[in-house]
Amino acid sequence: MNGLAVLSKAMLQERKDIVLSILGGFIAGAAGVALFSTSGYMISQTVFAPPLYTLIVLTSMVKLLGLLRAASRYGERLFSHRATFSMLSRLRTSFFAKLIPLTPGILNKNRSGDLLARIVGDVESLQHYFLRVAYPPIMVVMVFLATVLFTSFFSFWIAVLFVLGMLATAFVVPGIVMLGQRKMHGSVREQRALLSTEVTEVLYGFRDLKVYGQLAQREEQLQQASAVLATEQQRAAGHLLRGQSLHALVTFLISWAVLALGAFLIADGALAGVFLAMLIMASLTVFEEAVSMATLPAYKEDSEHAAKRLTETVQSADEQTAQPGGALPVNQAVSIELSGVTFQYEGEWRPAIRDLSLHIPRGTKTAIVGPSGSGKSTIIELLLKLRTPAAGDIRLSGDSVKALDEANIWQAANVVLQQSHFFRGTIRENLLLNEELTDEQLLDVLLKVQLPDKALTDMVYEKGENLSDGEKQRLALARAMLRNGRLWLLDEPTSSLDYVTEQHVLNHLFAQAAEDTLVLICHRLAGLEAMDQIVVMDQGKIIEAGSYSELMGQKGYFYEMKKIEQQMIGEAGE
Repeated sequence: MNGLAVLSKAMLQERKDIVLSILGGFIAGAAGVALFSTSGYMISQTVFAPPLYTLIVLTSMVKLLGLLRAASRYGERLFSHRATFSMLSRLRTSFFAKLIPLTPGILNKNRSGDLLARIVGDVESLQHYFLRVAYPPIMVVMVFLATVLFTSFFSFWIAVLFVLGMLATAFVVPGIVMLGQRKMHGSVREQRALLSTEVTEVLYGFRDLKVYGQLAQREEQLQQASAVLATEQQRAAGHLLRGQSLHALVTFLISWAVLALGAFLIADGALAGVFLAMLIMASLTVFEEAVSMATLPAYKEDSEHAAKRLTETVQSADEQTAQPGGALPVNQAVSIELSGVTFQYEGEWRPAIRDLSLHIPRGTKTAIVGPSGSGKSTIIELLLKLRTPAAGDIRLSGDSVKALDEANIWQAANVVLQQSHFFRGTIRENLLLNEELTDEQLLDVLLKVQLPDKALTDMVYEKGENLSDGEKQRLALARAMLRNGRLWLLDEPTSSLDYVTEQHVLNHLFAQAAEDTLVLICHRLAGLEAMDQIVVMDQGKIIEAGSYSELMGQKGYFYEMKKIEQQMIGEAGE
């Protein structure tokens, strides 16, 4: 995906407003030149004591041109900014839509603060592409050509001088600015992204930094990053100011050249003296339209750099094929089949899952156990199509996940991951996934997950900061139990609960999922007697599988794990 091509496409979608803004800008520019030219001509005419009607006509023209210029300038601003904001809205939506399918893998490649800077800062920078990059050259060419054509009726040589001035302000000055701009290409944007990243991490880790006495050190790093950003911004602003100053210098030189050439032509008899003030005023006004050309290279570089960063972020999304349209059967339990599946996280030296094959029949209950890092959670992510296996095939109800719409998989699954996110709001807002649910249903599910003391109006802080780990897990389970999916994927859903509370919650959950397919990842082995199948994993492979009685009878890995757990429980009881 080419970033500027996306911008051009977005501009085409707003072509009506863009055309109207260009028309308004041309009328405003031409009216401005005509206004000041008329003013200069009127001043010159007063010297010769013209008839009263001549002054009335000229004065009326000045007033009408002033009104026309103001009205057309307002229309130009209205339509150009409306087109710009509409394009930004489309770009944000498009970028976010491309970003979502890449998660969570993209979070392993980019820090969250950097992604935030791209979503906000880089997209925001693209607002300058039309207003500061595409629009000014069009205005300069249209207004200058009209002015040159007008001037040529009075003096061919002054018209030539206007053309030279246009070339100087439209090409020479921007070229000089661009040479300096390349030296600081993207430095401000990269430093802003770095600062955003550091701020995000300090906010996320504020409590730990404070507890471990590292807060002052990180604050100093933030101050340094902020100082570097301020320095880079000052350099960039100074460079823009130098470009504008150079443009103003060229403008005044051209105006002085018009004055000198006009005086020579008047002395030579090639130009009537009454037109000199008019031509000088026209030169001063027409170059106002070219002021933005001095800063065009800076905004062009900034827009291209922002577009490049956005393109790099989502380039893999364009490489993907069209989203498949397959769907899981509605109101039917799901069967799961993994055949020779291998998956390796980027940057890891060994696969998280190696040549794994597993069959989970429809409507059965399966527990996956094993030490940390054995690949249990990875299976959940693969089933949800959050990650793509390097080899092998995964089938849900006989259909490969490659052919299934990922949104349909998420809709069909009741999921509880190890880390569940909670939004700032009430308990009701964090539970209410379906607007048709009543308060009675919400209170009933809170009772089932052993949270009878929680009111629906109780506040939940961002990321559930005012909740204990056990309360977070029970709210996450309540959220899953309010869904209607027939596939349950639970990753350590009760690891922070005591045994009594855990048993109560799981009893209600298993009763609700009696006819559904359920996959439970856990470290605790108590209560697994009711599971249809227990899968034991280690180092990305299945080393044992069977019912509880079968595994205990084999006296293998599961049996040893169970003995160790019983010993620990016994010692804790003593």
